[in-house]
Amino acid sequence: MSERGAAPRGLGSALGQLAAAAVDLLRTRAELAALEFDEARELAKDRITLLVIGLGCLAMAALCITAFVVAYFWDSYRLTALGAVTLAYLLAGVLALWRFSVRRQNDPKPFAATIAELERDRDWLAGDGKQPK
Repeated sequence: MSERGAAPRGLGSALGQLAAAAVDLLRTRAELAALEFDEARELAKDRITLLVIGLGCLAMAALCITAFVVAYFWDSYRLTALGAVTLAYLLAGVLALWRFSVRRQNDPKPFAATIAELERDRDWLAGDGKQPK
């Protein structure tokens, strides 16, 4: 009868340890996800700030260049000057959007480290025999 009493206590203890380990694992992964989220947010904030400043300055420069070119060619080639400036802006805009799309495709995916750790945890729990590092 004492053996019967020891088995449930051992099973309960083992289940308690398993639950504690699972909670610790989830807590660690949640902390990693939170850190990655903070990094992604700060990176996005920096990018947006630089983008707004850069676009504002470029818009002012474009306005000044346009005014200069049109004023310079006002008497002789005003429509040609406007067409050339328009084509130059169109080309610059298309190139910038193309470069943006390339960068967006090549940038690392957010939460990649968290996803990789969760994959390793899943593989370990599936029983491939490797301990998570």
